[in-house]
Amino acid sequence: MTVALQASGLSVSYGKVLALTDASITLKEGSIVSVIGPNGAGKTTMLAALMGLHPSRGAVQYYGRSLATDTVEERVGQGLCLVPERRELFGDLNCRDNLLLGAFSRWRKGERQFSDSYDEVYRRFPRLKERSTQEASTLSGGERQMLAIGRAMMARPKVLMLDEPSLGLAPFMVREIFRIITSLRETGVSILLVEQNARAALAVADYGYVLENGAVTLEGPTSDLASNSRVIDTYLGRTAR
Repeated sequence: MTVALQASGLSVSYGKVLALTDASITLKEGSIVSVIGPNGAGKTTMLAALMGLHPSRGAVQYYGRSLATDTVEERVGQGLCLVPERRELFGDLNCRDNLLLGAFSRWRKGERQFSDSYDEVYRRFPRLKERSTQEASTLSGGERQMLAIGRAMMARPKVLMLDEPSLGLAPFMVREIFRIITSLRETGVSILLVEQNARAALAVADYGYVLENGAVTLEGPTSDLASNSRVIDTYLGRTAR
């Protein structure tokens, strides 16, 4: 399979503090890869480095091409998109306008018609169509997450990175969000999923990485990780046995 996104020896420092140490991950085209680990492990830092939001050392390749000199805007324009942990929506704008801003990279290329993209987002998130004229700040947590994912989809990404999509959501909404994430595979998008809910993350992904103290300590097919005794004891609970 074609490798969509690959990081080799990725390291990030905050001053004298090394937050990510020689991390290497591979995301194949059309697959879902999950990164699990405790708070402070470096998961969000990894995504920020891949997106170009933080200076980093090491190599990042996108479909075989180095991203070393590419800005955040250029990465988005090539189809690499991030849905951040805090969603980062424009609260005083309505849902439709938030979605439209997600297509800004396409507008810069000369596209002016986005009706098909709206229809695709609304098909996957019918609730957003119902709330299309409602300000984003008035939405529920689950609706805000749907809007954040929908906004990213407006850019027609090839690789979609999701940072803690289940954070702060009720259990029934967590199930819905992960159902949607799984369904995005139909669009051909490759997904890199960072998630503390290890059980849900391993259930939807093909391959997984365990990140601890800024370093990758385990990796493998998610079926193998889900049966690994250390993963069970640390992340899944003994009942998973």
